[in-house]
Amino acid sequence: MAQTTLRAPIETNKREVRGWMMYDWANSAFSTTVVTTLLGPYLSSLARTVDGVHFLGFRFEPDAFFPTCVSISVILQVLFLPLLGAIADYSTLKKKLLLGFATIGALATILMFFIITDMPVLGTNGAVLLAGLLFITANLSFGAAIVFYNAFLPDIAAPQDRDSVSSKGWALGYLGGGVLLALNLVLIQMMADTGLAVRLSIASAGLWWLLFTYLFPARRLRQRRSLKTLPRGESYFSQGVKQILKTLRDIRSKYPHTLRYLIAYLIYNDGIQTVIVVSTLFAASELAADDNTLVILVLLIQFVAFGGALAFGWLAGRIGAKRSIIISLVIWVGIVVSAYALLYEIWQLFVLGVFVAIVLGGSQALSRSLYSQMIPRENESEYFGFYEISERGTSWIGPLVFAAAVQITGGTRVALLSVILFFVVGLILLIPVNVRKAIVDSGNNPNDIVL
Repeated sequence: MAQTTLRAPIETNKREVRGWMMYDWANSAFSTTVVTTLLGPYLSSLARTVDGVHFLGFRFEPDAFFPTCVSISVILQVLFLPLLGAIADYSTLKKKLLLGFATIGALATILMFFIITDMPVLGTNGAVLLAGLLFITANLSFGAAIVFYNAFLPDIAAPQDRDSVSSKGWALGYLGGGVLLALNLVLIQMMADTGLAVRLSIASAGLWWLLFTYLFPARRLRQRRSLKTLPRGESYFSQGVKQILKTLRDIRSKYPHTLRYLIAYLIYNDGIQTVIVVSTLFAASELAADDNTLVILVLLIQFVAFGGALAFGWLAGRIGAKRSIIISLVIWVGIVVSAYALLYEIWQLFVLGVFVAIVLGGSQALSRSLYSQMIPRENESEYFGFYEISERGTSWIGPLVFAAAVQITGGTRVALLSVILFFVVGLILLIPVNVRKAIVDSGNNPNDIVL
């Protein structure tokens, strides 16, 4: 039987906190430059030169290949992330796993530089398939590293400081991702060879990720001893599987308010992800926004979100994380209603983009810090594995509902109203969550936390 030991109360370690926050700065370049902006259009352009991507007798449409790769990587995350977290809880490998997966993800991203038309040996079709494999590896590694990164939050920050620390981390992520994206867009505008500029930009995201990971988190984060001892005769893998099954039973019976919060987060976060996914589509179809306008909008959101995350961290220190999240969800509802009823001009798009940016970082940062208070100390990595798949594993539901609404209504404007459902249901489920009871049930102390 696994043995659990007690850990001393956590005091905020400023040096570690600064190193931890810089991982958000490091890895956000991958999300912003590679996933959101450049890789999808680049692979689609390559695929069009060979009339689609062919694999094992199946043909992918040029614009369908990259989304398929995203879906595969998410499915793999759902399967593996909780297991990796459970293994980390029984070992002293949390820091090594964070650095290992960050390194794998960054190197896979750097290797995408070599994906070109008529690639030697592979040709164009093989090059696109290789790019898909590299992206799946990078995105799976990105998600795995995030599990261990998030699980460090209870190690380095006292309970009363976690809202502020989490918000500052998110803020630095938006800033870092925005800085590199801006530099890359300048590079693309300046270079005559656009394809080379895009490949350099994609590779730069991997280099950025690798460089800042080893400059800060690798040097400043300390590995703590595990709170649990591996039972005799068990391997990390076998005990990890057993622990997941035990947690699935325990979370319902022992931590019901944590489970309710996780379900609420799953739903309202899906609404947030849907807005992110469909916003550029809405702007292009309803407002005829061109590519340059959309790029400027993305940059605006990145930089304003830096301040928004800090502002919500400040707010949580006054009224508590749960109330602050509720306020953010009400604003999200207002954003969607305004987009449906009022958004007809490009300048209005940028005004609404500012409001999106303000609540975007705050709602996600505070969701993470609040969850960290509600989970048992000895199972942090595992529980953050479930948290990560709650964020990623269901992010297809909102876009699917939106797509069905477009199919039924014939337009994106009316279909946008379907997104409100996710925020409203999330609010209904979040409001009755008893945060104090969830904290106490998980064995943590709520006395110093603003509730």
